[in-house]
Amino acid sequence: MKAVIDRFEGDKAMVLFGDDEVKADIPRALLPADAKEGSWLKVTFEIDYDTTRERKERISGLLDKLKNKNK
Repeated sequence: MKAVIDRFEGDKAMVLFGDDEVKADIPRALLPADAKEGSWLKVTFEIDYDTTRERKERISGLLDKLKNKNK
């Protein structure tokens, strides 16, 4: 997917994604240092299945501890 930096507002950039120009505020710190208004970005999103599974297991374990604490 491609996106373009429309403008900067303080520490955020208004970025337009894809052909539909879906708007999103992105923290400037997450962008390349030389990014400026009109810069085009290559954007990818990928699910991290391992981390998702690990976090679910951790949360489940914490919930079990809380449920069993009063028993």
